[in-house]
Amino acid sequence: MATDLDDIDYRILRALQRDARLTHQELSETVGLSPSPCARRIRKLEAEGYITGYSARIDDARLGYGFNVFISVRLDRQIDDRLVAFETEIKRCPEVVDCWLMTGSFDYLLRVAVGDLAEFERFLTGRLTKLPGVASLESSIPIRRVKYLPARLD
Repeated sequence: MATDLDDIDYRILRALQRDARLTHQELSETVGLSPSPCARRIRKLEAEGYITGYSARIDDARLGYGFNVFISVRLDRQIDDRLVAFETEIKRCPEVVDCWLMTGSFDYLLRVAVGDLAEFERFLTGRLTKLPGVASLESSIPIRRVKYLPARLD
């Protein structure tokens, strides 16, 4: 836990994580602080990088992309040029909604959101396997999400 944050800061972060559309008045009532000091704390949390932005959580399935696949990717070589080239190409793939550089037996973990198995196959065989440096892939299809938190706040 960050030692420079107090209980009120954490209450602000938790409340904004639940609903970033709260007005300063609503947020101040929620955390037990008057609006002006609450607004100052929010600006401070933003300036110090604790709050990095605001966004809406979008339901992929409602947009027609409810078929998720996790793909572990191993590159043929773990050198800077290969990593940069792979990351550059992955950033151009709208199907890839999350990409992590990993330790362990695979180099990257991707989360791909597509409409169905046929679209996944097209992405896999038509694009991902053709990226330079890709040595092997392992796909896993999730059954259901058990837990989701945008950030840990305890």
